[in-house]
Amino acid sequence: MKKVGISVYEKIRFEYKITFLYFVIGLLWILLSDSFFDFLIQDKDLLTKLQIVKGFFYIAVTSLLLFFLIKKHVKALRLAMEKAEENDRLKSAFLANMSHEIRTPMNGILGFAEILKEPDLSGEEQQECISVIQKSGTRMLSIINDIICISKVEAGQMEIVVSETDINEQVEYIYTFFKPEVEDKGMRLIMKKGMPSQDAIIRTDREKLYAILTNLVKNAIKYSNTGTIEFGYRIVNRDMGRDKACLVSTCPDLEFFVKDTGIGIPKDRQQAIFERFVQADVSDKMALQGAGLGLSISKAYVEMLGGNIWMESEPGKGSIFYFTIPFNNKQEDKEITKNDHPVEPKTNRIKQLKILIVEDDEASELLLSKAVERFGNAILKVRTGVEAVEVCLNNVDIDLVLLDLKMPDMNGYEAARRIRQFNKDVIIIAQTAFGLLGDKEKAIEAGCNDYISKPILTDELQLLLQKYFDNK
Repeated sequence: MKKVGISVYEKIRFEYKITFLYFVIGLLWILLSDSFFDFLIQDKDLLTKLQIVKGFFYIAVTSLLLFFLIKKHVKALRLAMEKAEENDRLKSAFLANMSHEIRTPMNGILGFAEILKEPDLSGEEQQECISVIQKSGTRMLSIINDIICISKVEAGQMEIVVSETDINEQVEYIYTFFKPEVEDKGMRLIMKKGMPSQDAIIRTDREKLYAILTNLVKNAIKYSNTGTIEFGYRIVNRDMGRDKACLVSTCPDLEFFVKDTGIGIPKDRQQAIFERFVQADVSDKMALQGAGLGLSISKAYVEMLGGNIWMESEPGKGSIFYFTIPFNNKQEDKEITKNDHPVEPKTNRIKQLKILIVEDDEASELLLSKAVERFGNAILKVRTGVEAVEVCLNNVDIDLVLLDLKMPDMNGYEAARRIRQFNKDVIIIAQTAFGLLGDKEKAIEAGCNDYISKPILTDELQLLLQKYFDNK
């Protein structure tokens, strides 16, 4: 009951609160003071003078009270307005930067696609064009993924998925992945592991930890041109602080670090760089390519995992980024979750399949057809969910359905549910450009066997097919 009363009070508008308070104080002052003075003083002239003084006193007290209350309210409004103006300015700068960041890879994709049309290109020139198109596409996808991630975080749709994770495996993978890029710049990449492999298994969100480390290492590479980049982790005692390493297995935190010898960051920018859109600030002369969201995503992920992130930096000498996560090494009696980063597909041993492609976008349909043609002895194509259900009903020998989730007439979820009513065996793989939280779970619940998000990579699709059809 008390909480309800507080909630109602908080919802009352400020001007109503002030008016009500003014009225109550005035009423109490008049009633109590009049009774008190009438009881003590019999002289009417003196009583009249006291009433005048009392009136002035009431006006002075209530005026001061109103002044401080209104001043506090106006200060809060001014701070909110300044915050809103700052957000608008940063968002405007962010949108301008986004235009640049999206148009730049698009220029590479469309420009080199045009060049590929030229008939007299040599094989080497064709491969060079294809390489630029692939790199530009990867860069654009990275930007889009960052925007989706920060949108999920702001909307409260990002969830923690805890699994048993091999920290050393994570660190080794990142080292192997980024080492060629670092060495191409004439620099050295150093990895430091804080625990032996048998002790390096903790319970955390593996994908978010991987995203944090990847963002920090990518930033170190981007802003460094000479020297070394060093990253790793160690166990620390939260009470001791990060200057004292912990030597026992019961310590609560893992402290990760990424150290570079790059351009460094001035002190007045060191807190700001963790805010959204800040790298996009047009006054940032050190900003290089990127959406300016990587560090803010990393900060959000670290806090979701129960840790902290901070940095030390000196312009011209480099930076060190630190972050902590709880050291939870309690293992369950089940298989350890390994990194599901892409691996090389095996030699094709998939039987010839009868495949139904359900896709309303012409380009996506063509890509899927090319990706699966070596596995199919028959490839059927439809554009709507209604047609997909009808074709499956008339072709009970279909092995695989590649089902788009967003289509006219009937969406992929409903199509999957209807197909499952008469065919429990066909493999249905959902494919969509949404890639939002819960899409995979909704697809599985509707009757799909698996899920793949666009853009669809041929190797990734082949791995999925091997999962369900290899050696069958």
